[in-house]
Amino acid sequence: MLEFKFDTQLLIEGKDLDEDAINDYFTTHFKGDCLLAVGDDELIKIHYHTNEPWQVLEYCASLGEIYDIVVENMERQEQGLKG
Repeated sequence: MLEFKFDTQLLIEGKDLDEDAINDYFTTHFKGDCLLAVGDDELIKIHYHTNEPWQVLEYCASLGEIYDIVVENMERQEQGLKG
C-alpha cells in the first residue's frame, strides 16, 4: 500500500513565480513526497505525490493560471488498472 496515493502534475503560468518559495510552501503545508517544482519566474512544472491533490491545485491556482493538469491514482496503476 502506498503512503501517498495520487501523482499530481501540472504547469503554473504566472508572473514573478519563485520555485524556492513554492518548494518551501509545499514542504510546510502539504503531506506528500517526490516534490518537483522547477522552472522560471513565468512557468513552473509541479510533480507531487499526495493524498490531497485538490489542496495542491487550489494553492497552485492562487499563483497563476494552471493547465496540463494530471492527477493519477497510483494504487489503481499498481493493480494494473487505469490510474
